[in-house]
Amino acid sequence: MPNIEELLRQAMAEGKFDNLPGKGKPLQLDKENPHADPAWELAYKILKDAGYSLPWIETIREIEADIESSRMELKLAWQWYLADRGESSSANCAAAEWQRAQLSFREKMSLLNQRIRNYNLAVPNARFQRPVLVYEQEVQRITAV
Repeated sequence: MPNIEELLRQAMAEGKFDNLPGKGKPLQLDKENPHADPAWELAYKILKDAGYSLPWIETIREIEADIESSRMELKLAWQWYLADRGESSSANCAAAEWQRAQLSFREKMSLLNQRIRNYNLAVPNARFQRPVLVYEQEVQRITAV
């Protein structure tokens, strides 16, 4: 039995998708949800217009923002360390700050990974899960630049 991808490729090769309505036009993703209860349609629209979304989506947005903030703090410490390596008086201070930043980043990563694990348990489907952070990879990403 062929898999769905093979069937789709075969249908595309045969031109079965060439005359579909809306071909070449952007998708209309802001249309109403056809599966939603019509009695709730107005409530969904009000929440969407006010900027609200599902709790797990808000959670991952907050996690991603905190990850980016933590990465930026570590990156700034690394840049300071690189800039001050040549000057002996400030080199010790920059090296100490780099060590402090690494320890702080490791602690933050531990907390972020716990939040990621909790988030992964709350998402409705495994495809929405986010991998946990690996300290060595994160530091390598910062220091390789």
